[in-house]
Amino acid sequence: MDPRLLTDMTLCTMAGDRPYGLVPDGAVVIEDGLIAYAGPRAGLPERWSAVPARSLQGRLVTPALIDCHTHLVFGGDRAREFEMRLTGHSYEEIARAGGGIAATVAATRALHEDALVAAARPRLDALRREGVATVEIKSGYGLSVSSELTMLRAARRLGREAGIRVRTSYLAAHSVPPEYRGRADAYLSQVVLPGMEHGAAEGLIDAVDAFCEGIAFSVAEVERVFDAAQALGLPIKLHAEQLSNLNGAAMAARRGALSADHLEHLDADGVAAMARSGTVAVLLPGAYYALRETKAPPVAALRDAGVPMALATDCNPGTSPMSSLLLAMNMGATLFRLTPEEALAGVTRHAARALGLADTIGTLEPGKRAELAVFSVSHPAELAYRIGFNPHHETILGHRP
Repeated sequence: MDPRLLTDMTLCTMAGDRPYGLVPDGAVVIEDGLIAYAGPRAGLPERWSAVPARSLQGRLVTPALIDCHTHLVFGGDRAREFEMRLTGHSYEEIARAGGGIAATVAATRALHEDALVAAARPRLDALRREGVATVEIKSGYGLSVSSELTMLRAARRLGREAGIRVRTSYLAAHSVPPEYRGRADAYLSQVVLPGMEHGAAEGLIDAVDAFCEGIAFSVAEVERVFDAAQALGLPIKLHAEQLSNLNGAAMAARRGALSADHLEHLDADGVAAMARSGTVAVLLPGAYYALRETKAPPVAALRDAGVPMALATDCNPGTSPMSSLLLAMNMGATLFRLTPEEALAGVTRHAARALGLADTIGTLEPGKRAELAVFSVSHPAELAYRIGFNPHHETILGHRP
């Protein structure tokens, strides 16, 4: 494939020492699907000076966006629970009454792979229209071996059909299904662990996740899951400290987890453990907003400790029915007090790290995959500033002409 030269842009590399890695009059050269040059147009090496240039007419160019935590594949909806929460019922009350995740499990089990793909595609397309080129999709609403694998196959197929990178996380340790109520150990032995082996053998699993919470699984139970994952050579991540502090994030960090997610109740020991391990803090303001929480993640402590902070939609039917990563950026800034630069890093550089992809995507640097999002704005702060407005102009992928 011949080199491609892009010019006339405000280049936001998200690399280097300058804020946003900003280059006011930038140029990008794409060769063989990779970035060969990203920097000032005035510094363009001579060997590319004769390449026909395509002008981006002064638009802002960032790394293509990454939604690093979603539950995009599911059946049904939980609008009725939304009403219940508004009348004072807590998330825990709804879950213990058979709602919550259990309601989505029933709806998801009722759908075959084709129907799951068809239901998820509009949600995926909404993200793509905002410049998202990589999406993580979790299982966790099947809670049987066959249904969990069907969810993962649907996620893989979505990526192929939509032309978008999908990273899958096996989340069978999301909740104990009704048929195993009171028998969590049996569920782990008979469903979670065998399903993980099948999924790994089929190449369906990129990472293993779990929900460590009083209404889900204890630290000891999650460690059983992580022992099996690491024996299979699979990276781990964890839903941790969302509703209470069970010290799951610290445990996950000690095991070298890619990320710990939610973290509203994370304490100082958990922050320190994540800082030591380099585990990414994935913040999910959509769930915080939908659940009307009042305890925010300890952003200042994470910042001071140098813990990388990613942002994601947490797109799911119950606690974050949101399919806009730009809105997640705004919520991260307004609700959690991230700076606009931190918000953009959270959906590019740090999101890539949360998926184990920091070597290939997330910044615009030579040698990285050429995946660019083009926005009709003049400054990157505008991406977190606007509410309900999509300035995305196009996504440029180097492996496509």
